[in-house]
Amino acid sequence: MSKQRVLTGITTTGTPHLGNYVGAIRPAIQASQRADVQSFYFLADFHALIKCQEPELVHQSTREIAATWLALGLDVNNAIFYRQSDVPEIPELCWMLTCMAAKGLMNRAHAYKASVDANVAAGEDPDFAITMGLYSYPILMAADILMFNAHKVPVGRDQIQHIEMARDIAGRFNHHYGEHFVLPEALVDDSVAVLQGLDGRKMSKSYGNTIPLFLPEKQLKKSINKILTNLLEPGQAKDPDTSPVFQIWQAFATPEQTAEMRQQFADGIAWGEAKRQLFELINSQLAEAREKYEALLANPAHIEEVLQQGAEKARAYSKPMLEKVREAVGIRKIK
Repeated sequence: MSKQRVLTGITTTGTPHLGNYVGAIRPAIQASQRADVQSFYFLADFHALIKCQEPELVHQSTREIAATWLALGLDVNNAIFYRQSDVPEIPELCWMLTCMAAKGLMNRAHAYKASVDANVAAGEDPDFAITMGLYSYPILMAADILMFNAHKVPVGRDQIQHIEMARDIAGRFNHHYGEHFVLPEALVDDSVAVLQGLDGRKMSKSYGNTIPLFLPEKQLKKSINKILTNLLEPGQAKDPDTSPVFQIWQAFATPEQTAEMRQQFADGIAWGEAKRQLFELINSQLAEAREKYEALLANPAHIEEVLQQGAEKARAYSKPMLEKVREAVGIRKIK
């Protein structure tokens, strides 16, 4: 029985933070170790260009994110780990899928509609500053998925629409040219934590409330000390279910440690003490990976070598797939 293919893309914008680790990286690395799954992980640097037009930031983020996954234990012998831009078959397939994608379908994409609504609310032209990259984003995402005929794509609920669009585009292609693409399914794990940031909102680069994953110890402690708390004094019972400190603790702790901290909140633990314990918990789990991360950043040639090896593995799938698709649409040698 062939393995189920699971594909995950990581957009190369910004520095990875604790929320990325808990919500995406940690569960993905655990899933990649399953014997019945073939895992594809890619650095989505073409996607990054939609949001970021600063070349050095895109490049730096690519390096940092690659180093992060490797430092945290991604087994590149078991999983296929590559950079999107190293697989030229993907943008070529993207064009073929673009010729199958209905404009009406793209008009309904959440990101595009949100940008239009924001422009209208601001009194601007509806399409002000909206690029074709933003508009066509779901088609490139479909190409990423369909190139490898992924069965499952782990996503948050806000990305389910994009998987449905990929299914729609694949279905239209199959209808016109024969069965070439698997219809992918969204894999949503509601048990994965969505971390709160320093201000109590969802931890997000757009809010500027993140705790970078591999901060040095002193800076990590300073960041944790900035987490929003209320004015309750030591000795006063505190509600763990409304506290970002407890919520982050729960994402890193064992069930036993979580129960112990819940009791300490009921007993009125001081905020300073709770944050001290949180720092020690996170630091103990990330110290070894942080050391590996720093070593990898100091050896960019090794990161590049790993990505090139991953691209070679990925292209062992993408080249024959594109040949089939080209043949199907009539782009072939004249005989």
